[in-house]
Amino acid sequence: MDTPRISLFIIAKNEAHRIAPCISSAQGLVSEVVVIDGDSTDNTAQVCKDLGARVYTRTFDGFATQKNFALSKVTTEWALNLDADERLSPALKEEISRAVQAPQTAGYYLPFCNYFLGKKMRFSGLNKEKHLRLVRTAKAHYVGGLVHEGLEVEGPLATLKHPVNHFSYDTIEAYFTKFNKYTSLAADQLHQNGRRFCLLRVLLTLPFEFLKRYVLKLGFLDGMRGLLWASFSTYYVYVKYAKLWQLEQNK
Repeated sequence: MDTPRISLFIIAKNEAHRIAPCISSAQGLVSEVVVIDGDSTDNTAQVCKDLGARVYTRTFDGFATQKNFALSKVTTEWALNLDADERLSPALKEEISRAVQAPQTAGYYLPFCNYFLGKKMRFSGLNKEKHLRLVRTAKAHYVGGLVHEGLEVEGPLATLKHPVNHFSYDTIEAYFTKFNKYTSLAADQLHQNGRRFCLLRVLLTLPFEFLKRYVLKLGFLDGMRGLLWASFSTYYVYVKYAKLWQLEQNK
């Protein structure tokens, strides 16, 4: 029996500095690479083309719509989604090549090994993370709005054993560069959903957000990185609601 063909698809913007290792990590496993470039101002598109990817330019209007567009360009039976800062481990590549031969399974959750500021995070709620990233193309579609897209799949799902290596933020500066974009998108989504700013909710939520990551999820065992992750993640919630307040004031 022939091994089913797999496509890697990536949505990206200004990722020229790190998308090449992502694509290279899937070589030998995938038969095509599809990149949806969200109007990059660097040479992301050229880097991808040099590695054999098919690149489409599409202005970003939400994660769900961008990834559904990417799925529409996939020509193989299976589709694998990665972000530019993610890499397949060699063991996961081998596991995927076997997994796609299962006749009934429609999709697979992939475990994640998360790195923050150059070091693996062993706790902080990042050690048990998994995401649905490998699916039968014809059975899957994305739902959601500007942020927090979900992947719906028709058919049985399973979970693989070996991880995707996720090199999320190499520097604090890189974290806050994305921080500003994502908090704005999250606030816009809350506003579109009819959510209203509530000062009491914010005051009650923030201490819990920090304690959840730093104490309940053992972030203190990740040392200084655990403290930074818990603090930054809590600040993310604060700024998201502050921007929601600002949207209401502007309106």
